[in-house]
Amino acid sequence: MYAIIETGGKQLKVEKDQVIFVEKLDAEAGDVVTFDKVLLVSGEKTAVGNPYVEGAKVTAKVEKQGRGKKIVVFKYKQKTRSSHRKQGHRQPYTKLTVEAIEA
Repeated sequence: MYAIIETGGKQLKVEKDQVIFVEKLDAEAGDVVTFDKVLLVSGEKTAVGNPYVEGAKVTAKVEKQGRGKKIVVFKYKQKTRSSHRKQGHRQPYTKLTVEAIEA
């Protein structure tokens, strides 16, 4: 059984006991988070939402909050030697373990 949920402006396919990384959520480690924006639930019967499936929810447990690997943002304007800018960025994330899918 799997479901497709929407969180942080992205859509994710999740299954029971799967570990997922999503955009940072307001929750502490050990909290239980419920996702109501379920787009599709597949099991014995497949339910497709319009846009969301009525009464379906996915519950997950927060494992930890963290920050991703550093990426380098380099802005540069050619032919002018004085115009470049280097900057780093680390995207915050929340690590979750899917506990249950209810349809």
